[in-house]
Amino acid sequence: MQRYKFCLLVIMLATQMTVMAKPKDKYTNYLINEKSPYLLQHAHNPVDWYPWGKAAFKKAQDENKPIFLSIGYSTCHWCHVMREESFSNPEIAQIMNKHFVSIKVDREERPDIDALYMKAVTAMTGGGGWPLTVFLTPDKKPFYGGTYFPPQDRWGRPGLKTLLLTIANTWNKNKNELLSSANNITKSLKQSITRNTAGSALDESLFKKAYLYFKNNYDSDYGGFFAAPKFPTAHNLYFLLRYYKRTKEPFALEMVEKTLTAMAKGGIYDHLGGGFHRYSTDKQWFLPHFEKMLYNQAFIARIFLEAYQITNKKEYARVAQGILDFVLADMQNTKGGFYTAFDADSRDPYSPKEKKEGSFYLWEKQEIVKVLGKKDSQIFNYYFGVKDKGNIKQDRFGEFKNKNLLYPAHSWLEVSKQFNIGLDKVKKIIRSSKSKLKSIRSKRFKPQLDDKILVDWNGLMISTFSFASRVLNEPRYARAAEKCARFILHNLKSKQGKLLHRWRDNEAKIAGFLADYAFFIHGLIDLYQATFKPLYLQEAKNLNQKMLELFWDEGKGGFFSSSKDNEQLLFRSKKIYDGAIPSGNSIAALDLIRLGRLTMNRDLEDKAQRLFKAFSAQIQQSPYGYTQGLVAFDFILGPSYEIVISGDSKSTDTKKIIDYIYTNFIPNKILVLRPKNLKKAKSIIALSPFIKNQLPIGGKTAVYVCVNYICKFPTTSIEKLGELLED
Repeated sequence: MQRYKFCLLVIMLATQMTVMAKPKDKYTNYLINEKSPYLLQHAHNPVDWYPWGKAAFKKAQDENKPIFLSIGYSTCHWCHVMREESFSNPEIAQIMNKHFVSIKVDREERPDIDALYMKAVTAMTGGGGWPLTVFLTPDKKPFYGGTYFPPQDRWGRPGLKTLLLTIANTWNKNKNELLSSANNITKSLKQSITRNTAGSALDESLFKKAYLYFKNNYDSDYGGFFAAPKFPTAHNLYFLLRYYKRTKEPFALEMVEKTLTAMAKGGIYDHLGGGFHRYSTDKQWFLPHFEKMLYNQAFIARIFLEAYQITNKKEYARVAQGILDFVLADMQNTKGGFYTAFDADSRDPYSPKEKKEGSFYLWEKQEIVKVLGKKDSQIFNYYFGVKDKGNIKQDRFGEFKNKNLLYPAHSWLEVSKQFNIGLDKVKKIIRSSKSKLKSIRSKRFKPQLDDKILVDWNGLMISTFSFASRVLNEPRYARAAEKCARFILHNLKSKQGKLLHRWRDNEAKIAGFLADYAFFIHGLIDLYQATFKPLYLQEAKNLNQKMLELFWDEGKGGFFSSSKDNEQLLFRSKKIYDGAIPSGNSIAALDLIRLGRLTMNRDLEDKAQRLFKAFSAQIQQSPYGYTQGLVAFDFILGPSYEIVISGDSKSTDTKKIIDYIYTNFIPNKILVLRPKNLKKAKSIIALSPFIKNQLPIGGKTAVYVCVNYICKFPTTSIEKLGELLED
């Protein structure tokens, strides 16, 4: 009897615990065990979502159902809209569950899947974007697609409900028609993606063709290119700075400067917290799409630093520092890795039950007056263009009613004249006011953070922090880059020396893609040149060898986007087109040429030449689409510099030489430090044997400069070094 009572008690307790542990959510699907923040956002939809994998495709085969593939990312505004409108709708979910196998993909976790089906949808419809909606056969072949679909028919386009029922009906009655269409689309897609035809040899004429394209499409009023929307595509500006250095064409520099100045003054820049939003919805760089992406911070900070090197304008350095300090404060985890992005949407501080785009960054005038007081708020509001009824005119959906976006509407001098106060006092009031409002803003509902860590984007950030540490003479930036590099080497590199793509919640997963290797190697090379620790050059060399083993196309040249270790999709592809993020091939080309010069391995330089030959026909047709590739090709053509500093890394002379080198814009260079002490020099000599006999002169730090393999006499003089670098 006692035993019975004990068992009954256990059952009752277990039942209580089960009830207590039961989630509040009405629905739970197969995404619940995933790590991706984007997939987890959909884990409690009534849709029976599957992650991409064998289980989903087996179900589709067994039940003879088409696949509904939805691709997006966690900080995507219209992905949120479609989730709330359609995927949370039980009626639409019921249709999806009955007629389809539904799969969710995070494009940042699986860029290979995204690239393949984005290409398919673009070919079918003439456009693409996110959320990406694709219908597939059970063997992964696409037969129809689009981007955002409203739940019901709207704006002259079919709603998702109509589309789902139409495709389900066609699949049931005319499946062979859809299968035939899928086969034709896949065949055409394969021909398009795998076609990398070599053309005639590339030469310097490419640079002028690309320059003229940007010149002809330049917005002389507001900077940037074309009309709205405007993207801060930094590699286009990298190219123009190198074109300016090569040709001394002043308009190339003028385009870059006007663009950067307009960006820095626009609402696309966060004037309180630092960092740039993803793009501008208008041509004035005023109203952004409010996402903040890690890769944008890396690219944009770098171009401001390069502009600072050329012009010595401190404003460019200030903006770069604002970006980097924002990343350190808000986007780096305690272990060193950098997070992926901040959402565009957040809860409205004025209507907390509502979630709107940009709410975290916008202000009503009366709140500013309340925080700053009448006198200071007048000055602040005049400077930042704050108005009673808001300063955002482009407001189709009424989201920004009575809201103000901070941007410098007037200069400090105009403020000084308007209020008859000195410039120093104006600056003091503006800085103090910004600090107060930033403090108030920090207490608001923050945009959602996508806290996964991607190796490729982190590699870009390592590169920029390393470069910034030298240009701005700021050691804490080098420390941040080192901390991140060590995090990746410890957590995202296997015992076999291979990279994994994503880390989140103590899990590293997904075999690395070409961009992971190329971008991280790029960061490690810059980190070596920032710290002169041979470990980072050794790691770059080792990973470069792995990159060649896993991705190189020995038959035609160039790198495949996916390795032998990645899941094999419909076919392997190679890409050199530089979109919002440069291609893996473009950065890999720069890796090959820099590592070739650093280690005196001519085979790597030959590989770089073969890479460009493989894509030469594409590049010749439209060189403006390959500007990061042109940056690498500019390095190959030269003039380029191999600079060896021989001396004690901590000596005043050595520091002065390094500072001088980074004060100047010398993009096509490799920099090696040869320690004076032979014992300390052994590890770097093992990597760069050519520096063994490059010694200090008369006990002083010496600089050895070679230009395109032709070496000059060494010098201990900074003045003479300047002459050598001007040749």
